[in-house]
Amino acid sequence: MLSSAVSKSQKFFVISRQLHKTAVEVLERSPLEETITSSFASFIHGVCSENLSDTVRHRSKRMILDSIGVGLVGSTTEVFKIALQYCQDMFSSSPVSTVYGQKGLKLSPTLAAFANGVAVHSMDFDDTWHPATHPSGAVLPALLAASEMLPEGSKPSGSDLLLAFNVGIEVQGRLMRFSTEATNIPKRFHPPSVVGTMGSAAATAKLLSLNKAQCTHALAIAASLAGAPMANAATLAKPLHIGNATRLGFEAALLAARGMEANPLILDDVPGCSGFSAFYGDYKPRTMAMPERDHVFLLENQDIAFKRFPAHLGMHWVVDASFSVRNRLINHMGSFNPSVINSVLLRIPVSKYINRPFPESEHQARHSFQFNACTALLDGHVGIDSFNEDNMNRHDLRKLLDKVIVEHPSDNEANFDKMYGEVVLLLENGDILAGKCDTFYGHWRNPLSRESLHQKFHSNATHVLHEEQVKNIIQLVENIENLPDSSHLTTSLQ
Repeated sequence: MLSSAVSKSQKFFVISRQLHKTAVEVLERSPLEETITSSFASFIHGVCSENLSDTVRHRSKRMILDSIGVGLVGSTTEVFKIALQYCQDMFSSSPVSTVYGQKGLKLSPTLAAFANGVAVHSMDFDDTWHPATHPSGAVLPALLAASEMLPEGSKPSGSDLLLAFNVGIEVQGRLMRFSTEATNIPKRFHPPSVVGTMGSAAATAKLLSLNKAQCTHALAIAASLAGAPMANAATLAKPLHIGNATRLGFEAALLAARGMEANPLILDDVPGCSGFSAFYGDYKPRTMAMPERDHVFLLENQDIAFKRFPAHLGMHWVVDASFSVRNRLINHMGSFNPSVINSVLLRIPVSKYINRPFPESEHQARHSFQFNACTALLDGHVGIDSFNEDNMNRHDLRKLLDKVIVEHPSDNEANFDKMYGEVVLLLENGDILAGKCDTFYGHWRNPLSRESLHQKFHSNATHVLHEEQVKNIIQLVENIENLPDSSHLTTSLQ
């Protein structure tokens, strides 16, 4: 069934005739004048590996490695086990695709993409970009599953996978830049559930070599499958946003390959007929340039943020500020003793869903400025174990949380490119100590070193894989262009 779908993926089909009147007028423009949507389809269909610079290749391979690592450690979590059981209980006629860390288990391609996407975001440990989204987890699981779906003799190479991955990242980045609203920490839709679904559709369409018309319809179908509310942040449901994004974008590409059609102006700003603009009130799209016409990949000019511990990106500013003021307190007093602290002042941006004074679950704790600052103060580190039940319910931690005061300075924007975290300790003797962070280690302005990234990957992957397997994956990713069959990477993940 799946191979039949892929064999039909090159079939050309006509553009939908049932269009809004204004949309028809747009289509009647000169054939030399592309619409917004058709320019994206032209890019997806026409871009080639030679268009990827050394910088883009280097950065995207780091993203792939990190995403695999957080997916592997994420396969040990409760939310992943729930999602996996759900997938196993569903009817699966084509169990051909690998599931992170589950030796001998395969699922149908789209369900494997879903399960692995959930694993990637299960701890909120995956990469983050600006404007704010989690780009890799919404794309990579679909590509890995698709690489195993294709029959022998037509498997995509590692170079093919790397190119498709970058197409998915680029499409997400371009769409996010069509809205100033998207620049700040989100309030309505969780971004990867919106742009991630589109990125997955674009990436899969590229990997399956869909034609331009099919790429157009894949994007339009994906838009009908996109969107999740921010109210589900800090709950078990949030990782489903990534799982659904990668799965549903994948399905959109498969449907387009079979002949499913949708509005070919989905990315255009058509008056009186919302397309992708439904997700952003100030949507102002622009055409996508082809690489041979001076296209520069966004990843060329802006690196990605890799997290050092599993929590919302905003937590990394207050944690580094807490480390700084903790060291000052030790130097000031000769040791760290929380009893000398009268109050803890946090100067943070306004963002309701990550301002949680007393989190009641691990997922709320991952989205709590207060919890992460106080954990960093008490322990001098934040890691996977920081969010287990025993650590969350410590008397010392609860006592310190009672002392937290929050301020929102007017110059501290809820924006991952501009925000800062400041932690001020007022001591019982009246002394005041402060620590401030405006660029944490791992931010795109201060990227992780190769050694630090490898240490993170090793620590995550060894939760479920043997040492030799971990080393092998690092080599495969760093030399992915030389892989004749990209499914060799996928099969090494269990």
